[in-house]
Formats: sequence, C-alpha cells, structure tokens
Amino acid sequence: MRQIIKIFTVMKKSFISNLRSDIPASIVVFFVALPLCLGIALASGAPLFSGVIAGIIGGIVVGALSGSKVGVSGPAAGLAAIVLTAIGSLGGYENFLVAVVIAGVIQVIFGIIKAGIIGYFFPSSVIKGMLTGIGIIIILKQIPHFIGYDADPEGDLAFSQMDGENTFSEIFKSMSFIQAGSALIGLISLSILIFWDKVLSKKGKIFQVIQGPLVVVALGIIYYLITKSNATFGIASSHLVSVPVPDDFDSFLAQFSSPNFAAISNPEIWVVGFTMALVASLETLLCVEATDKIDPNKNVTPTNRELLAQGVGNIFSGMIGGLPVTQVIVRSSANIQSKGKSKISTILHGFLLLISVIVIPDLLNKIPLSVLAAVLLMVGYKLAKPSLFKKMYLLGWKQWIPFVVTVVGIVFTDLLTGIVLGLSIGILVILIKSYQNSFFLHKEGEDVDDGRIKMTLAEEVTFFNKGAILKELDNLPEDSYLELDVRKTRYLDNDIIEILEDFAFKAHDRKITIKLISERGVVENPDSYIEFFKLNPKRTNQ
Repeated sequence: MRQIIKIFTVMKKSFISNLRSDIPASIVVFFVALPLCLGIALASGAPLFSGVIAGIIGGIVVGALSGSKVGVSGPAAGLAAIVLTAIGSLGGYENFLVAVVIAGVIQVIFGIIKAGIIGYFFPSSVIKGMLTGIGIIIILKQIPHFIGYDADPEGDLAFSQMDGENTFSEIFKSMSFIQAGSALIGLISLSILIFWDKVLSKKGKIFQVIQGPLVVVALGIIYYLITKSNATFGIASSHLVSVPVPDDFDSFLAQFSSPNFAAISNPEIWVVGFTMALVASLETLLCVEATDKIDPNKNVTPTNRELLAQGVGNIFSGMIGGLPVTQVIVRSSANIQSKGKSKISTILHGFLLLISVIVIPDLLNKIPLSVLAAVLLMVGYKLAKPSLFKKMYLLGWKQWIPFVVTVVGIVFTDLLTGIVLGLSIGILVILIKSYQNSFFLHKEGEDVDDGRIKMTLAEEVTFFNKGAILKELDNLPEDSYLELDVRKTRYLDNDIIEILEDFAFKAHDRKITIKLISERGVVENPDSYIEFFKLNPKRTNQ
C-alpha cells in the first residue's frame, strides 16, 4: 500500500511540476496557433471558423490520443492548395467535409497496418534542412506582417502567394506600405522578447512562468486601445486578428457545418480523401521526426499511434466543419521553445482556442498582427540559427548537400516539394556512397610480392554495388591471382552473381586465376558461381 501511495505521490508531483511549464507554454502556442488557424482557412478558401475548429480538434482530440509529448496538431499550410481546389471541384464545402472524414478513416487504417514506419526512413540531413527551411520561411513571411502589410494571410508558407506575389517580392512591396503603429509595436515586442529570452528568463522563475509572448500580446492590446484614435500611430482593424464574432450562442453553433454524405458516391471525393490522407500522413510523419529531433528530452513518438490519432482527429474535424489536421512544426516548435513538458500543453491550447472564441472574441480582435509576427520571428530564428549551417557544413558534403537542397527547395517552392528534392539528393548520395564505399568491396594486400590480390565481399552486397565491383574487376591486371573471400557474405544479389559469372568467363582469356574462399572451403576457378551459390542458401538472393 505504501508503494502505491509513493507512486501516486511521484505522479502528482510530476503532473504539478509539468503544469508549471505546460500552462505558460499552452498560452504561447495558443497565440501562435490563432492567427495561423485563421490564415490557413483564408488561404484554403474555407470559412474562417473552419480553421479554428481544426485547431481545437488538433489540440484536444489529437493531443489526447497522440503519443507525442510536445507535438501540436492543427490545420496545415501544406494542405491549403489541395483544399482550395477540392472545395471548388467537389461542389461546395459540405461535400469537401466528406473527403476529410474519408481521409481520417484511411489514416486510421494506415495506423492499424503500421505504415508509420515510413517516418524512420527520412535522412537526418533532410529533417534538419526541413526545420531550417521552415525557420527561414517563417522569418521571411512574417516581415511584411511585422511592419503592417497584411495582404497575404498568415499561414501561407508557399513561395508563390495568394496575392500574386512571391516570398521576396512581397517583402520588397511591403516596404512601400509600412504602417507606423504596427511597425512600432512590432519593434517594441521583438525587443522585449529578445530581452526576456536572453536576460530575464535567467533572472528568476517568475520570468519563466510568465512567458514573454503573453506580455507582448497584453502590451499590444493596450497599445491598440490607447492609440486607436491616433491618425499616425493607430492600428487599423485590417492589421488586427480577425476572429468571427457571433451575436449569440445560436449564431456561434451556426458556424459549425456537417458533411453532405449524400455525395459519398462521387468517386472524386474518394480521390481527394485518399490524396489528403497521404499528404497529411506524410507531413505528420515528417513533423514527428523533426519534433523529436529538437525535443530537449529526446522523447520518441510512436508513429503508428500518431497516424491513428490524426485519423480520429480528421474524422472529428470533418464531422463538425473543420479543415483537415496534421501535426505542425511551427506550433510544435513554439511549444518546445516555451518549455512545454507534456501533452497537457497541447490539450490546454485547444481548450484555450475553444473558450476564447466563445467568451472573448472581441478582445482577441484587438491583438495587432505585428505583435504575433514578432513572436513568430523568434520561433523562426531558433529553428534556423546560423550556427546550424556551420555544423552541417563541417559534417561533410554527404550531409551538407541534402541539407542545403532541402532548405532551398522549401524556401523557393513549398514544404513537400522541398522535402522531396532533399530526399532525392539524399538517395543519390547513398547511391554514390554505395558505389564508392569500400565497405561493399574490400581490397586487401593488393600487389603483394606473390602477385595475389584479395577481395572481400561485405555481409550484404546488392545491385547498388554493381558499378564498384565491375570497376575493380575490370582493373585487375592480366596474369594475376585473385582471392575472392565470401565468408562474411550473408546476402548476395543475383545481379552480383551474374557479374562474377561473366568475369569468370573473361578471366580465362585474361589468364586470371580465381580462388574462391567460403565457409564451405576453397575452390579454384569454379565452373559456375551460380551453381555454387545455389548450393549455399545463405549466400543467395532468396
């Protein structure tokens, strides 16, 4: 009995200790998530409230079911283009919601069949490039909002923007439309955040419990109220958060939508549903890998459970009118940077979204977007620190090139395209390494006094190694003596066996003697390698 009491006491202390970090972190994530939810809904051509619904579901439902301690889910910018096209082609938002529910069901199936293992096959260099690329994109995209130019909605992370500009042209254009009030409170907010992070947070626990973003948001609201009648330094409503404000509780409920299941027989809905399931699952798995990598506690998220959680979340979101959800790196990074310790911070941020849009939508609509841009600039900088570029460069070209390609791809296209480019280069590097790496074809004692050359095949030799093996065999001098050691080889691709067979034929004309050393013994000039390896099941490609 004492042992049970002791366990519960430890759990209670851990929960209370986590709450001290999770509550402040959830507030920061809430302020980061709110404009992103609204902006992604706008970019998707969906009702504004649908983004908030997805944020609520991502926080409460997915947060509760997920095995991730620090990952945050919600509407994703990577799906905005798919959603925008689908709403028009499927004949309305209610029809589109059917596709969201179908996507959720498919993701649940992915989780059941353990498709989450795919997430472990992304190279570390690509994941780090993804984090850095998103950090750079956040910084570039927030500069216009920071100085009061809000033509492109928050959450649009693609290079080609909704307003017809691109990431860089938007920045140049925004310089002609600087709003004094937005820029001033933005600069003040950014200065406070830097001072809070570098100085105050190290001075006392009170500055760790009360997060800098909460302070600057409160300051931003006060600034707006004081200066709203000032022609020069006042902030127009177009530069503030814009949450839909219901007249009463009935009008609040009217913002929710139901899917039109009468359209489920439309095959295009199934195509859209499957497409969203694939893209949402891929984005989630990428984010899981990235989040685990920057988690200071190095927690490992169970990927199959994550797919199940995302699937259930999308079913719920689609049933009540929300956008599709994925785990998202911007909010997850904000959670980690704000010292979130457990999934409580994720769940609380979902409840904060729900309560705030019911109770204080008018107050939320007094928050300047430039203040939230300052918060996101800090998030972006911490993801894309210059020191990371130096670290990756020092690791060598095999890490540096996929990293840079991923970063550049994300900045100049979009998240998924950048990842695909980086992954493609990563695979190419693996093929080059496979060709060059002496692990696969090991030469020992070449050109020794007795003229013998010894080659040792590795434990696994596949068709990737054909080029390296062919090159070495072709370079053998005439009248030489080759010892081919296959004692360590456990897997030998049929392509390699055929190469050895062809070489044995040519070796006779080149007067090359071949000595084959295996666990079964030694054979000189074997008549057939194919027959030899067939008699050796461990050595075949079976």
